[in-house]
Amino acid sequence: MKINLFSWLNKSRALDLNALQWALPLFLSVTAILFELAEHLQEGESLDLGFDAEVIIFGFMGPLIIAIIIAWMREIMSAERKTAAQVHALNRELENKVAERTAALEQRNIELDRANRELQQLDEMKSEFVSLVSHELRAPLTNLNGGLELALQHADTLPAFARRTLETMVGESNRLTQLVQTILDISRLEAGKLDINLGPVALRPLMEHAAEVVLIPKNRAIEWKFTADLPPVWADEIHLEEIVRNLMRNAEKYSPPASTIYLCACQEGDHVRISVKDRGMGIPKESQQYIFERFGRVHSGESAPPGWGLGLYFARKLIQAQNGSIGVNSPIWEDAKSPGAEFFLLIPVATFSEE
Repeated sequence: MKINLFSWLNKSRALDLNALQWALPLFLSVTAILFELAEHLQEGESLDLGFDAEVIIFGFMGPLIIAIIIAWMREIMSAERKTAAQVHALNRELENKVAERTAALEQRNIELDRANRELQQLDEMKSEFVSLVSHELRAPLTNLNGGLELALQHADTLPAFARRTLETMVGESNRLTQLVQTILDISRLEAGKLDINLGPVALRPLMEHAAEVVLIPKNRAIEWKFTADLPPVWADEIHLEEIVRNLMRNAEKYSPPASTIYLCACQEGDHVRISVKDRGMGIPKESQQYIFERFGRVHSGESAPPGWGLGLYFARKLIQAQNGSIGVNSPIWEDAKSPGAEFFLLIPVATFSEE
């Protein structure tokens, strides 16, 4: 309706200018000639050269200039009409394209939402299946571990080969049990069912106990670097020690047997930084962002150390549940053959009010 009214107004103005281009100059020309005739005849003057000049100037030149100006205005109006028509055509085309793209985007959003819901359902089914299988595996593994431990107590009566085989079976059974327990813990953590009991935790006894379990039985050289008056941290003592043990196991697994492992702790603002440093092969820069993902591993293949790529993923999830963070730096030494790596935790300092 607005476009039709606009077109009608433009057409009306074009018709007015067409009529005005000829009517106004003609009217001015006739008026000027009649005025000059009346003026000269009234004064009794003859129609001489002065009369001819005034008629030419006022009767012909003036109206001609006005006609040219009106013609120029008509051209401007015509160009304006063409431009306006093009703008309206472009607007209609743009509105149609926007409507088409909006409809396509809405349809795409619906499809993405449907696919996202399906993926969430599949992920939930996968987690439930893994949790169920892991739970069902834990009971027979417990019985198997108990039987192997009992058999190992009487291993002195067995031949050397049988004793070594039994010890290998105990180690592999414990490793499989640890994998099952890790999967169960990850499932419970992701489902929000893993209990996190935060409280003040003293770090030195915690790290010493973790080293006694992980590093000292392996006869690893340990160097301690603790700052004086280190405050307690606000964390879950059991789960924090599990994370520290995981970092120590990685350092022991991926560094030469005769190398030193450095256990450090210092305060940085309102956090305490715990770090475990080794002198291993290090971690490439391009791999550092993936090792904390599920099943993320730097080394793969038959020559790679045993592992499933779940330890650091679980450590990241577990430390985040305690309002902390985990990271890695590599290389940390100037030795090209053993650049080493540093895994560190940032944990909030435990603060106490008077109450």
